[in-house]
Amino acid sequence: MATMTAAQQKAQAKAEYDAFLAACPSRKLLDRISGKWVTLILAALGSGSARQPGADCAGEPRAMRYSELQRLLSGVSQKMLTQTLRSLERDGLVSRTVVPTVPVTVSYELTDLGLSLYEMTRGLKSWAEAHMDDVLANRETYDARAD
Repeated sequence: MATMTAAQQKAQAKAEYDAFLAACPSRKLLDRISGKWVTLILAALGSGSARQPGADCAGEPRAMRYSELQRLLSGVSQKMLTQTLRSLERDGLVSRTVVPTVPVTVSYELTDLGLSLYEMTRGLKSWAEAHMDDVLANRETYDARAD
Protein backbone atom coordinates (compact mmCIF):
# COMPACT_ATOMS: atom_id res chain seq x y z
CA MET A 1 0.00 0.00 0.00
CA ALA A 2 1.38 3.40 -1.03
CA THR A 3 1.98 6.06 1.59
CA MET A 4 -0.27 9.11 1.26
CA THR A 5 0.48 12.67 2.26
CA ALA A 6 -1.80 14.43 4.71
CA ALA A 7 -3.32 16.43 1.83
CA GLN A 8 -4.02 13.24 -0.10
CA GLN A 9 -5.62 11.63 2.96
CA LYS A 10 -7.82 14.69 3.47
CA ALA A 11 -8.84 14.68 -0.21
CA GLN A 12 -9.69 10.97 -0.03
CA ALA A 13 -11.75 11.41 3.15
CA LYS A 14 -13.61 14.33 1.54
CA ALA A 15 -14.36 12.25 -1.55
CA GLU A 16 -15.74 9.51 0.70
CA TYR A 17 -18.30 11.65 2.59
CA ASP A 18 -21.61 9.83 2.37
CA ALA A 19 -24.43 11.03 4.61
CA PHE A 20 -26.13 7.64 4.31
CA LEU A 21 -23.30 6.12 6.38
CA ALA A 22 -23.78 6.34 10.15
CA ALA A 23 -20.21 7.46 10.86
CA CYS A 24 -20.11 10.20 8.22
CA PRO A 25 -19.48 13.64 9.76
CA SER A 26 -21.74 15.26 7.17
CA ARG A 27 -24.72 13.86 9.11
CA LYS A 28 -24.00 16.20 12.01
CA LEU A 29 -23.67 19.09 9.60
CA LEU A 30 -26.99 18.20 7.95
CA ASP A 31 -28.59 18.03 11.37
CA ARG A 32 -27.26 21.48 12.26
CA ILE A 33 -28.15 23.28 9.04
CA SER A 34 -31.61 21.77 8.72
CA GLY A 35 -32.98 23.42 11.85
CA LYS A 36 -35.75 25.98 11.46
CA TRP A 37 -33.80 28.79 13.13
CA VAL A 38 -30.76 28.21 10.91
CA THR A 39 -32.96 28.33 7.81
CA LEU A 40 -34.73 31.47 8.98
CA ILE A 41 -31.52 33.24 10.03
CA LEU A 42 -29.97 32.46 6.65
CA ALA A 43 -33.13 33.74 4.94
CA ALA A 44 -33.08 36.95 6.98
CA LEU A 45 -29.40 37.68 6.36
CA GLY A 46 -29.61 36.56 2.74
CA SER A 47 -32.60 38.70 1.90
CA GLY A 48 -31.01 41.60 3.76
CA SER A 49 -34.32 43.29 4.06
CA ALA A 50 -35.23 45.12 7.25
CA ARG A 51 -38.88 44.27 6.87
CA GLN A 52 -41.88 43.26 8.84
CA PRO A 53 -42.45 39.54 9.42
CA GLY A 54 -44.57 38.03 6.65
CA ALA A 55 -43.54 40.59 4.04
CA ASP A 56 -41.89 39.49 0.81
CA CYS A 57 -38.10 39.29 1.07
CA ALA A 58 -36.27 40.15 -2.11
CA GLY A 59 -33.40 42.32 -0.91
CA GLU A 60 -29.68 41.85 -1.20
CA PRO A 61 -27.65 40.15 1.55
CA ARG A 62 -26.49 42.56 4.21
CA ALA A 63 -25.29 42.68 7.79
CA MET A 64 -27.96 42.82 10.45
CA ARG A 65 -27.81 43.70 14.10
CA TYR A 66 -28.80 41.12 16.70
CA SER A 67 -31.89 43.12 17.67
CA GLU A 68 -33.02 43.28 14.01
CA LEU A 69 -32.76 39.52 13.72
CA GLN A 70 -34.63 39.01 16.97
CA ARG A 71 -37.48 41.29 15.86
CA LEU A 72 -37.66 39.62 12.45
CA LEU A 73 -37.62 36.05 13.78
CA SER A 74 -40.85 36.08 15.71
CA GLY A 75 -40.86 33.49 18.50
CA VAL A 76 -37.11 32.89 18.76
CA SER A 77 -35.79 33.12 22.30
CA GLN A 78 -32.69 35.15 23.06
CA LYS A 79 -30.90 31.95 24.11
CA MET A 80 -31.80 30.07 20.89
CA LEU A 81 -30.85 33.00 18.65
CA THR A 82 -27.51 33.39 20.44
CA GLN A 83 -26.74 29.65 20.30
CA THR A 84 -27.68 29.42 16.63
CA LEU A 85 -25.64 32.45 15.64
CA ARG A 86 -22.63 31.08 17.55
CA SER A 87 -22.89 27.71 15.81
CA LEU A 88 -23.21 29.42 12.42
CA GLU A 89 -20.16 31.55 13.22
CA ARG A 90 -18.22 28.46 14.34
CA ASP A 91 -19.05 26.69 11.08
CA GLY A 92 -17.91 29.70 9.07
CA LEU A 93 -21.37 30.49 7.70
CA VAL A 94 -21.82 33.81 9.51
CA SER A 95 -19.32 36.47 10.51
CA ARG A 96 -19.77 38.55 13.65
CA THR A 97 -18.56 42.12 13.74
CA VAL A 98 -18.29 44.14 16.97
CA VAL A 99 -18.06 47.92 16.74
CA PRO A 100 -16.92 49.63 19.97
CA THR A 101 -19.70 52.18 20.24
CA VAL A 102 -21.82 53.06 23.25
CA PRO A 103 -23.61 50.72 23.52
CA VAL A 104 -21.54 48.16 21.64
CA THR A 105 -22.89 47.39 18.16
CA VAL A 106 -22.79 43.75 17.03
CA SER A 107 -23.79 42.73 13.54
CA TYR A 108 -23.96 39.44 11.69
CA GLU A 109 -23.42 38.80 8.01
CA LEU A 110 -23.29 35.77 5.74
CA THR A 111 -19.83 34.65 4.67
CA ASP A 112 -19.30 33.33 1.14
CA LEU A 113 -19.89 29.84 2.52
CA GLY A 114 -23.07 31.00 4.26
CA LEU A 115 -24.25 32.72 1.12
CA SER A 116 -23.85 29.48 -0.84
CA LEU A 117 -25.99 27.68 1.77
CA TYR A 118 -28.55 30.51 1.67
CA GLU A 119 -28.86 30.01 -2.08
CA MET A 120 -29.68 26.36 -1.43
CA THR A 121 -32.19 26.97 1.38
CA ARG A 122 -34.15 29.98 0.16
CA GLY A 123 -36.17 27.73 -2.14
CA LEU A 124 -37.07 25.56 0.83
CA LYS A 125 -38.56 28.52 2.70
CA SER A 126 -40.46 29.64 -0.39
CA TRP A 127 -41.73 26.12 -1.02
CA ALA A 128 -42.98 25.80 2.58
CA GLU A 129 -44.83 29.13 2.35
CA ALA A 130 -46.34 28.33 -1.06
CA HIS A 131 -47.49 24.80 -0.19
CA MET A 132 -48.60 25.13 3.42
CA ASP A 133 -52.31 25.00 2.49
CA ASP A 134 -51.75 21.78 0.52
CA VAL A 135 -49.90 20.17 3.41
CA LEU A 136 -52.59 21.20 5.90
CA ALA A 137 -55.30 19.77 3.64
CA ASN A 138 -53.37 16.51 3.27
CA ARG A 139 -52.93 16.27 7.03
CA GLU A 140 -56.64 16.77 7.54
CA THR A 141 -57.45 14.04 5.00
CA TYR A 142 -54.95 11.66 6.55
CA ASP A 143 -56.13 12.32 10.12
CA ALA A 144 -59.79 11.78 9.09
CA ARG A 145 -58.81 8.45 7.52
CA ALA A 146 -56.83 7.35 10.60
CA ASP A 147 -59.85 7.71 12.91
